[in-house]
Amino acid sequence: MFKVEDIRKDFPILSRKVNGKPLVYFDNAATSQTPQQVIDVIVDYYSNYNANIHRGVHTLSQEATDLYEQARQKIQSHFNAKFSHEIIFTSGTTHSINLVANGFSSLLKKEDNIIVSALEHHSNIVPWQMLCERTGATLKVIPMNEDGELIMSEFDKLLTEKTKLVFVNHVSNALGTINPIEYIIEEAHNVGAAVLIDGAQSSPHIKPDVQKLDADFYVTSAHKICGPTGVGMLYGKEKWLKKLPPYQGGGEMIAEVTFEKTTYADLPHKFEAGTPNICGGIAFGAAIDYMNSVGFDTIASYENELLDYGTKKLLEIEGLKIYGTSKNKTSVISFNIEGIHPYDIGSILDKLGIAVRTGHHCAQPIMDYFKIPGTVRASFSFYNTKQEIDTLIEGVKKAKMMLS
Repeated sequence: MFKVEDIRKDFPILSRKVNGKPLVYFDNAATSQTPQQVIDVIVDYYSNYNANIHRGVHTLSQEATDLYEQARQKIQSHFNAKFSHEIIFTSGTTHSINLVANGFSSLLKKEDNIIVSALEHHSNIVPWQMLCERTGATLKVIPMNEDGELIMSEFDKLLTEKTKLVFVNHVSNALGTINPIEYIIEEAHNVGAAVLIDGAQSSPHIKPDVQKLDADFYVTSAHKICGPTGVGMLYGKEKWLKKLPPYQGGGEMIAEVTFEKTTYADLPHKFEAGTPNICGGIAFGAAIDYMNSVGFDTIASYENELLDYGTKKLLEIEGLKIYGTSKNKTSVISFNIEGIHPYDIGSILDKLGIAVRTGHHCAQPIMDYFKIPGTVRASFSFYNTKQEIDTLIEGVKKAKMMLS
């Protein structure tokens, strides 16, 4: 049986106070908190194994290398990649996306088009705009509706034989919408297009099977999944990773270097130039272990309870509107109160020890669609409680009273 109070004991930060009030942390879509089990792995690395990897013959280097590559295998297993060399360590989701976008610069022609969705984070818009500027390819957008769902009939119309790439997030960071990526991947493959799935927001809630999904690329960040910042993952099918040129040059990604010619290392090192975030990679693996020890079915069930409870309670507040009302969504609630700027609500909530996110959430096209400057976003994790949601409700009511 899931006992949230036991889980909360794993997270030291949840016991602190902010502005004299017990911390209520509802900014999980921006970054999750880190359990003691992962913190211990970070301390252990720097205390006992700190050395550069892959190159050293000495014991510390070999031990650090083993731990780092074991973490890669944990991530491979979690996402069910076919090979461990299909897992590329990056600095995060944005780095992963840019790596792929840069690689396709040499594969696209002027008459080609690529497709993104209206629900994307800026990191899954701007790199593709830059790619189109470099290649002359056309960027097309799958539109959304009032519920915050993609209009699939319009996606069908956008797909042609000239579509080479489709990019869509698994879950919207601003609205929580879970997109029908299975359909998107299948239809894109029917016209020969490759598909990249931005899994930054899905990975904390869903355990993706990249082989079952048949995704060509899947990207995420460790800090969304109870891990550290500064490290993430690019999964790519072997055939695609072999086609793409290296993103950066330097040590580690080479086979042989002369001043006349350089040959590149095999996967995954071809895309991992320089000294990586060794400790971050090892801690990423530890975070995956921790999340699996809680269990993703358990996490999904409990977070859906929080979502239903929070939605019901918030909608009881007069003048409050929720944006993103898809039936298929994760534990994110974006809302505004009529006549009040979201920033002002967020500022008052902070004084009460409640951490929410306000603004456009790096998803400005969504806000433009709704003709709003931004939203207040409360995003729940499996270590949050209904009592904390009650505190949020009282805080929102107080903010409304003060600002009306």
